[in-house]
Amino acid sequence: MTAHPEPLSPELLSPEPQSREPLSPEMFDPHCGHRMPIRVGDKWSGMVLRCLQDGPRRFTELKVPLKGVAPKVLTETLRAMERDGWLTRTAYDENPPRVEYALTPLGHSLLGPMDVACDWAREHLDELPRTDQPYARPGSD
Repeated sequence: MTAHPEPLSPELLSPEPQSREPLSPEMFDPHCGHRMPIRVGDKWSGMVLRCLQDGPRRFTELKVPLKGVAPKVLTETLRAMERDGWLTRTAYDENPPRVEYALTPLGHSLLGPMDVACDWAREHLDELPRTDQPYARPGSD
């Protein structure tokens, strides 16, 4: 028997497009994300969760702050997150077609642990190894 995510409350899911602030292209530090020691899902899932934390977004809106992701990879990430019950994909019967992605209650529940992990990473960022530097084992010269 497959468990289905709880439906979102009406105020979180609306059939009409909501006017909300566009996502900033500078939303994510391009150097920080790859140094995060704790990941939720794949490389892009945590950032997609952040993009959706304030409400539903369309694919093109998600691409703005996720500059380094190829459309195919973003599609695969969104499908995996939907399969895992973290988000919903809603296609509206309109011309032109409109599809929105929104967090489920399960997806929203990941934001708290992500906040704790991000706070820890910010506090210890200078102690984390830099991935843009060659790795040298301690004691080897």
